[in-house]
Amino acid sequence: MNMVMNLNTSLPQPEELTQLHAEICHALADTRRILIIYCLSEGVHTVNELSSNLNISQPATSRHLKVLRDRGLVRATRKGSTMEYVLSDHRLVEALDLLRQVLRDQIEHRISLLDQQLSE
Repeated sequence: MNMVMNLNTSLPQPEELTQLHAEICHALADTRRILIIYCLSEGVHTVNELSSNLNISQPATSRHLKVLRDRGLVRATRKGSTMEYVLSDHRLVEALDLLRQVLRDQIEHRISLLDQQLSE
C-alpha cells in the first residue's frame, strides 16, 4: 500500500478549495456576517431584529444578509410584509466554534511562550 498515494487522494481538490473560498470563506470574511450567523443560530429573525440586536444599521444588515443568502448560508421566507431569516445549516456554527477554539489555543500558546521568555 502506497502511503503517499493515500494521502494525496484525501487532500481536497483545487476546484473544491476554490469553491469553498468563493462561497463560504468570502461570506465569513466580515465579522458582522459571523455575528449574524451566531444570532440566527438562536432562531428565526427579521432584518430589523438582527439590526437592533447587533447594533448594525438596517441597510448594512440587509447587505450582509444578501451575501449570506447568495452563498446559501441563510434562507429567507416572506411573512406578510417582512422577510424572516434562518440559518441554512447549523454545522456552520459548529465549524465557527471549532475555529474559535483553535484561535484560543493559539493565543494561549503565545502567552505561554511570552511567559517562558519573561521568566528566563
